[in-house]
Amino acid sequence: MRATRRILIVLVVLAALFVGADRLAVYLAEQEAADRVRSAEGLAGADSVNVEINGFPFLTQVLGRNLDDVDVELTGMKAGTGEQEITVTRMRATLTDVRIGDGFSSAVADKATGTASISYADLNAIAPPGVKVSYAGEDRAARNQVKIKVGIEVLGRELEIPEPVHSTVEVSGDHELELHADAVPGASIPGAEAEVRSRVDFTTGVRGLPSGISLDKAEVTRKGVRFTLSGTDVPLG
Repeated sequence: MRATRRILIVLVVLAALFVGADRLAVYLAEQEAADRVRSAEGLAGADSVNVEINGFPFLTQVLGRNLDDVDVELTGMKAGTGEQEITVTRMRATLTDVRIGDGFSSAVADKATGTASISYADLNAIAPPGVKVSYAGEDRAARNQVKIKVGIEVLGRELEIPEPVHSTVEVSGDHELELHADAVPGASIPGAEAEVRSRVDFTTGVRGLPSGISLDKAEVTRKGVRFTLSGTDVPLG
């Protein structure tokens, strides 16, 4: 009986040591992964990076060179539109079935899903001159629409149209954000509608997301526009 008790105590101690070593290993791996994300091309400007490797035990996943899933969160990441830089407020992604390459120097995620958010302030930074984008309320947000204030040029003067325009926000292609107004004021004035549409209907690219990840759809929220992200065979440093 005493021998059995000693064996059980030894097994419990060994299990505790294994769990402790496993958790230490995963912590160090997460810190290393976060550092690599920070130094990755196009991501060095992120304010913060957090990596969480899920699944237990971690060490057996490493030996098998396959991680079940990895969560990555970046805040303040810089993205480009081709002409200027904007800030992605927060990007979250879950990478599943991550296959580790030889030498543990690279990896490829079989699938990636996530979200990315851009504030109205940054939307205004990439909007055409004289256009201001803002939240239009719950009813309009349910239709994925934002409110736009715009001015037109009349007799050489820039005049703001008092009636706001409501535009639908959509994703076009893999990396394009598109705003399109269903109706604009001034349709009865010759040339006015075309002038307004030349400003409120615009498409801009969102570049700088991690390689292999593209925009799926856009959703209007109170704080800005949230994008759904997806990707397959996503390469990781």
